[in-house]
Amino acid sequence: MNTPSHAILNLALFMHGTEQPAILAVVSGAVAPDIPLFIFYAWVKGVQRLPEGQIWTQAYYHPFWQRWIDWCHSMPLAGLAAWSCWRMGWVPATCFFISMILHSVGDLPVHHDDAHKHFLPVSQYRLISPLSYWDPKHYGRTVALIEIILVLAASIFIFPTLGNGLSQGLVIGINGFYGFTFGYTILRRQFPNLFCRAGNV
Repeated sequence: MNTPSHAILNLALFMHGTEQPAILAVVSGAVAPDIPLFIFYAWVKGVQRLPEGQIWTQAYYHPFWQRWIDWCHSMPLAGLAAWSCWRMGWVPATCFFISMILHSVGDLPVHHDDAHKHFLPVSQYRLISPLSYWDPKHYGRTVALIEIILVLAASIFIFPTLGNGLSQGLVIGINGFYGFTFGYTILRRQFPNLFCRAGNV
């Protein structure tokens, strides 16, 4: 699942009734497991200047990067941290680690070749799902559409509770970007000649 989707869906899960959680903690926890991915991409693209094909077929699977990505997606570690923070009454920190767990739960059904070891250090097991959130060979387009619909519904639900224009603007921007990229992909598939002609102008 895409990182912004985790943030919006996790906020929707935390927003119940009239209670409002520590929004920053929830969003940060939703994003945190993917931080090694951001660092990885910045390094291989910005420093090593690798082509996209090599990045996602070779560099991504290097043991060093996989190790850090897997540990940041560990549900047992996040669960232990959440329990410890809850015992000490640290509500924002508890929300942060629960949000990390929800991130991994959301990833489990939509990762195929790039599945993480979500159960470290208890187990090295990877759940190889038949579905992928990006790979067309594993229903990626259908999963992407479902993700967009869920994010849109969650955005409508949380929008009135966000409380400031910046947060609301970010939510609108994320949905607009998703809609544009998915629409562009569909149009490119349906009318390939149109895009070929546009590129030759």
